[in-house]
This record gives sequence, structure tokens and C-alpha cells, in this order.
Amino acid sequence: MKSILRFAPTAAIFTLLLVMMTSCAAIGDIFKTGVWTGVILVVVGIGVVIWLVSKMFGGGGGTR
Repeated sequence: MKSILRFAPTAAIFTLLLVMMTSCAAIGDIFKTGVWTGVILVVVGIGVVIWLVSKMFGGGGGTR
């Protein structure tokens, strides 16, 4: 239970961002700031999502 509560603020912020910004608005803002900035933001965003999912499901990496 503690591990779930530890990630609750991050999940709340992520959910708030998803609700507040539609996908079309996000894509429009990305292209306004430049393609390379958008590519970097997408790569970082995917990395953060993968990291969060691995932390939620016990991504310790050990097979013992």
C-alpha cells in the first residue's frame, strides 16, 4: 500500500495534464516550439512512462 501511495502525487499530476491538454493542443504546441524540441519531449515522456510503469510493477530487475 505504501508503494502505491508513494506514486499517487505523480499520477495525479499526470492525470491533470491529460485532462487539461487535449492531444491536438499538445501536438500544436510541440510544432510551435520546433520539431526537435518535440522529438526530445516525446522521447523523455515515453521514458518517464516506462520508468513509472516499471516502478509500479516492481521493476527491480532481479530474477531471484
